[in-house]
Amino acid sequence: MIFDIRHPPAGTVRDWIDALADTRGDNISHVFPDTDTTISWAELRDQAAMIAERLAGMGALRGESIAIMIPNGREAVLALMGALYGGFRATPINLAAGAEAIGHAITHSRARILLCDHRQRMLLDEALKGRDAAPVVVELGADFDWPASAQRRALDRVHSDDDALLMYTSGTTGRPKGVLHSHASLLAGGWNTALAHSLTPQDRAMCVLPIYHINGLCVTILAPLLSGGSAIVCERFSASQFWQRCQTHGATWFSVVPTIISHLLHGAAEPSATCRDAMRFGRSASAALSPEVHSAFEARFGIPIIETMGLTETAAQILSNPLPRHGKRKVGSPGRPIGNEVVILSPDLQILPHGTAGEIAVRGANVMRGYLDDPAATEAAITPDGWLRTGDLGRQDAEGFVFVTGRSKEIIIKGGENISPREIDEALYAHPAVVEAAAFARPCPRYGETIEAAVVLHEGSDPDPNELMQLCEMRVGRFKTPDHIHLMSELPKGPSGKIQRLKLAEMTTSTPKGESHRTG
Repeated sequence: MIFDIRHPPAGTVRDWIDALADTRGDNISHVFPDTDTTISWAELRDQAAMIAERLAGMGALRGESIAIMIPNGREAVLALMGALYGGFRATPINLAAGAEAIGHAITHSRARILLCDHRQRMLLDEALKGRDAAPVVVELGADFDWPASAQRRALDRVHSDDDALLMYTSGTTGRPKGVLHSHASLLAGGWNTALAHSLTPQDRAMCVLPIYHINGLCVTILAPLLSGGSAIVCERFSASQFWQRCQTHGATWFSVVPTIISHLLHGAAEPSATCRDAMRFGRSASAALSPEVHSAFEARFGIPIIETMGLTETAAQILSNPLPRHGKRKVGSPGRPIGNEVVILSPDLQILPHGTAGEIAVRGANVMRGYLDDPAATEAAITPDGWLRTGDLGRQDAEGFVFVTGRSKEIIIKGGENISPREIDEALYAHPAVVEAAAFARPCPRYGETIEAAVVLHEGSDPDPNELMQLCEMRVGRFKTPDHIHLMSELPKGPSGKIQRLKLAEMTTSTPKGESHRTG
């Protein structure tokens, strides 16, 4: 049951943990820099089995939700693996979502048992206030505080088509939906990453993204499970500690988001020669990476960045550029399909020819089984012939590379013309002082919508906002140049670090045309 790059994975997460514990039990599976601890595959299996058996003793049934409110670290990995090992439906709760969304997820998932870090108890109590949900809370201090009822009980057999994961979407355009994955689709998602990046047992991932997000979970936790490698799991990203931790703990690759790449690029910390030599690649996902930032990062650090694309509904990765020396990368594209199929659909759901713009759709073993208790949303998302509609707009060239033009819900319609905010983002990122940028729409009585943008500047810089306006006009033309540019200390982000563009209009105040407005 050890990773074979030629075939999609069979079995369940339990099968893969058992196989690695039996064949490579003494090898380190996870490193936890925040507590300076490690765990081996054999220890991981023993702890996961113990947690699963205690959950079964508390009455947890195969396929039911076990909610998890634990930040990245040893206990988060063990809780996740324990729930999966037991055949329960792991339900990681987004700790950054706010009490309302957290309360909805716990209630909607019907979780009767919740594993909670003691530091999250106040947030949990606030989230459940006024709700019918009353899960039994197993609180984590130095260890899990199991109730007397948690006597270990033998586990049921787990099947590949059983529910494995329930993960809630960010809910930026409505109430969060519960995405359901089976063991088969979850493993397929991890395999897509391992396949695309040719991961081996010698590879060690640097995980700084939360594992209650699909990128952190499938890419940096499940892909090493399938390759027999290992992962460094940090509680959070730290620009000042990132490179040192990569070197100290032997990272050979990392998975981050564009905002982190931009912060590393503008930061003072440098990787050592040893770190650069060990690092095979960095991986960017969850949002479009500006070509200027991409090129500048590689020029400064000498580490190739592989741009990719994935969704919660596809257990992360659907597209990836090839590794250096494995093929031609195309900067500005998140790559081509690996491990699944991708096409471009017309509004009437017909497959469009290469070069034609439309909606990106994906089909494969990694696609979700549906949204929990929402057959209408599931039917709207998955076509009768199995294509998942991503809501992303783009085109595909003759070599299979996809170029994303934007989210259908984020497109700015000014004077009847559809404008991709990504065009404007990339123009702003071309300025050396810009660390984060996002264009967005604001209602306008004259044009229907007008364009504004928000930026975060490199510490110590203070360019004239007119410079940014002029840069945009030079690159995208006057019609697409923002009417206002807001200078902010931070842009709103989701759990993966992806900028939440649709929140910007409510967070900013319109100002006279051509002026900047400093917020935060």
